[in-house]
Order: sequence, then C-alpha cells, then structure tokens
Amino acid sequence: MGDPHADPIRQELRTLVDYIPSSDLPTARKFVRSLVDPVELAILNAPPDDEPESEEERAEVEVARREAGPGTPHEDLLREFGL
Repeated sequence: MGDPHADPIRQELRTLVDYIPSSDLPTARKFVRSLVDPVELAILNAPPDDEPESEEERAEVEVARREAGPGTPHEDLLREFGL
C-alpha cells in the first residue's frame, strides 16, 4: 500500500471530508465504510485490549524475543496464502 500520506488521491479525500455538510456525514461515513475491507473494519471497531498481561504471558514473550531464528521472508508468506 505504501505511504498513505504520499498518495494525492487520499490527500484529496481527506480534504473533501472537511467540506461535507454535517447533515451528510452519517451517509458519507456509511458509504466510506462500505468500501473498506471487512477485516480492516473489524480491527478498527475492535475494543482495546485492556486485559492485563499475565506473568506467564510476559515470560513467554521474553522467551520468544530471545529466540534467534531466520524468520520467514514476506514473499514466502504471500505465496503460502496465495497472495
């Protein structure tokens, strides 16, 4: 997707939104939301994770951070998921 701030179309859309009459904002919001990927929309609408991290989880994260591994190249992941 690249830098979303460098895209002139996105910049224009951001500017146009400021000029939508208040009475039309609910309709504009509904329309723009209909264009967003459903997964992205679900992430945007998800409540914040406010559950405290347990000691066990904290320890597991530390172990994972210390493990040296080669990782998986981005291209391999895309290929694995057919993207």
